[in-house]
Amino acid sequence: MKNDKMKLQYRVNEQIHAREVRVISEGNAEVMPTRQALELARKEGVDLVEISPNAQPPVCRIIDYSKFLYQQKKHQKEMKQKQVKQDIKEIRFGPQTDEHDYQFKLKHAQEFLNEGNKVRAYVFFRGRSILFKEQGEVLLLRFANDLEELAKVEQLPKLEGKKMFLYLSPKKAGITKKSQQRRDREEAEGAAKNAEAAKNEIENKSNVDNGLFANAKNGSAVLDKLKNEE
Repeated sequence: MKNDKMKLQYRVNEQIHAREVRVISEGNAEVMPTRQALELARKEGVDLVEISPNAQPPVCRIIDYSKFLYQQKKHQKEMKQKQVKQDIKEIRFGPQTDEHDYQFKLKHAQEFLNEGNKVRAYVFFRGRSILFKEQGEVLLLRFANDLEELAKVEQLPKLEGKKMFLYLSPKKAGITKKSQQRRDREEAEGAAKNAEAAKNEIENKSNVDNGLFANAKNGSAVLDKLKNEE
């Protein structure tokens, strides 16, 4: 069935109605009359396959049609395997979630995002707890802020019935945005390391200078002693 659908995507041999075509082969492309291209295909015992009908002129390949379909099917299968499956993981909160439960769910969300999954976090308001919807919104905004290094916000907290939803998607690897707090900490650590290195360099230089001074002093004393002995 799939092969039948794929066959309908391409014109082959006499189904090609353009007056001329661009025939591509290994590293070469040549424009020629369609009749000439068909003759070349027949001489090689293969087919003329139109692979880009909208080009001017249409682009064709001289190839065995069955082999061509096999290559296309194989390519589509490889592309499908390379596609990363992205699931949506749910995190549920109550409007008065305690700190321990919050940290537990935050950890799970971090794991989901690191695996490349989206996260849908929501606060469920049961009965009269809908009166605390502002509290739920604050909780979700805090959640988004705590995950800013791993996720970007697709949808800010939005109330839908008795649930307030927040949608997060993982950031691409290698472009994770650092929080200001983390940048400040790294800058402070770098400054401390530079200061320590400078201090060690001064101490090492001082030790070398003292050593040279001591050696010079000892050498002078020895020289004076030899002169006296003479």
